[in-house]
Amino acid sequence: VGREAFTLVRKMSAAGQAGAPESGIVHTRYRQYQVVGRLKPSAEKGTRKANIFKMNIFAPNEVVAKSRFWYYMSMLNRVKKANGEILQINEIYEKKPATVSTYGIWMRYDSRTGHHNMYREYRDTSVNGAVSKMYLDVAARHRSRFTNVQIVRTATVPVDKMRKTWNKEYLGKSVAFPLPHRVMRPATKAFKRSFVAKRPRTDFTK
Repeated sequence: VGREAFTLVRKMSAAGQAGAPESGIVHTRYRQYQVVGRLKPSAEKGTRKANIFKMNIFAPNEVVAKSRFWYYMSMLNRVKKANGEILQINEIYEKKPATVSTYGIWMRYDSRTGHHNMYREYRDTSVNGAVSKMYLDVAARHRSRFTNVQIVRTATVPVDKMRKTWNKEYLGKSVAFPLPHRVMRPATKAFKRSFVAKRPRTDFTK
C-alpha cells in the first residue's frame, strides 16, 4: 500500500508541474509585519521601566517575523527572547494595491568576503512584491540568502529621484507594449460557438 501511495503522489505532483502555467510574474512571498516588543519588567533585575521597540520586518509568516525581531533586538539592544516579550504583531497592507509605483530599498547583505551596503529600485504594485523581487535578485546576482540580507529602509521613490536606468524606460507617456498573440473571445455566453466557418486569427504581427 505504501508503494502504491508513493507512486500516486509522484504522478499527482508531476501532473501539477506539467499543468502549471509558466510566467514571468514574481509572486509575493514576503509580507510586511509590524512587531512591537520590549524587555520584561522585573523588580529583581531593576528593569521595571523598559523601553518599547517597534520594527517593520519582511518575512514569509508571523513565526519568521518574530524570530527576525529577536535577532535584531539581540544585535542592537542586547535583549534576547528569554528575557523579552512581544506586545503586538500586525500585518501591514498596501493602501493602493492596483497602482504601480517605484520602490527604493536600502539593504545590507553579508557575503563571503565582508558586509556590503546596497540600494535597489523595483517597480511593483506593492512594497511586498518589490521586496520579493529584491530577494530573488540578490540571491541570483550575489548568492545571498534570506538570513544574510538586512533591509534598512524602504520608500516610494518619486519620478525625479529615480536612479536606475531600467526603471526610467517606463516613464514616457508614449510607452506601449505589443500584443502579438490575442485570443478573441465572445462578449457573452450566448455568442459562444463550438464550430465556426472561419479559423480564428491570433497572430497580429503579420
